[in-house]
Amino acid sequence: MTKLYEKLTLKDVTLRNRIAVSPMCQYSSDDGYPNDWHLVHLGSRAIGGAGLVVVEATAVSPEGRISPSDSGIYTDDHVEPFAKITRFLKEHGSVAGIQLAHAGRKASASKPWQGDTHLANDKGGWDTIAPSPIAFGDKLSKQPKAMTLDDIERVKGDFVRAAERALAAGFNFLEIHFAHGYLAHEFYSPLSNKRTDSYGGDFENRIRFMMETFAAVRQVWPERLPLTARLSVTDWADGGVTIDDSIELIRKLKSAGLDLIDVSHGFVTPNIDHIPWGPGFMLPIAGRIRKEADIATTTSWSITEPQQAEDALQQNQVDMVMLGREMLRDPYWPYHAAETLGAEVSSDILPVQYARAVD
Repeated sequence: MTKLYEKLTLKDVTLRNRIAVSPMCQYSSDDGYPNDWHLVHLGSRAIGGAGLVVVEATAVSPEGRISPSDSGIYTDDHVEPFAKITRFLKEHGSVAGIQLAHAGRKASASKPWQGDTHLANDKGGWDTIAPSPIAFGDKLSKQPKAMTLDDIERVKGDFVRAAERALAAGFNFLEIHFAHGYLAHEFYSPLSNKRTDSYGGDFENRIRFMMETFAAVRQVWPERLPLTARLSVTDWADGGVTIDDSIELIRKLKSAGLDLIDVSHGFVTPNIDHIPWGPGFMLPIAGRIRKEADIATTTSWSITEPQQAEDALQQNQVDMVMLGREMLRDPYWPYHAAETLGAEVSSDILPVQYARAVD
């Protein structure tokens, strides 16, 4: 059997294969609530054969949404609509995952197809918060309020309550969003964190918010279930986060109970022009982190071809692959990849209702 179709066990959770649907914002919620769009969007990827389906960045508070149309799990009333989705995903063989997030200074934005720019407060936007009162820049020009220590405690509590709701909704895989220039990454990066208290300055202070948030969530998320994080491991900018920094951070998170790291990059500042875009460009970095931090690892970013995914697993760069845009283009990628690789499991991936298609 190809490695792509080997089972992967993390804690008490077993994925039927090593193909995961990466969390992808849909900008289609109303006050955080998932709806039929999300059920069909996520459910079709489970029917298509993915081992893990992760719900998009889901805000832990209204202020933490990227846009007014973002997914959210900041009230108890959000639990049952998400439970409807997790039941469907599990019924069709996928592990149900969710990514918890707070957008920080990048919150209060319009949808990408409506400009992806900060919304004025009288146009549906709101005041944003961040470690320091520094705007992201470019189209996201709103100056955030510097967080007080009380704000920090409140947001950590928001993550804890969101994790408890995620558990109640039936999710078995939890990812905390520590990447892409959102709040936790804003604390981590020297480019966005100019604080002079215990949450800013040197490395230990800049990772404090992440470490404390993670530890607080670990207290309420069952040990039997995987707790993971997506991390921007480099800012691609002078004076920013480096891969060496991130390896040290990941080691600390592993000691605190991290079960897998989702390796990502960048987006804490605009207009970075030397990202080495190309097929699977994050895979060598993920492989280095997997080896040096000694932790289960995944990544996404321009993983499109079945053989490319298989090679990444065979070369021990990752333990599973996260597919984003490719899964939007082809919800049945796991089936088509099995055909391409000659995996004997191809006829077992699709549900019985579609069996006539493979006769």
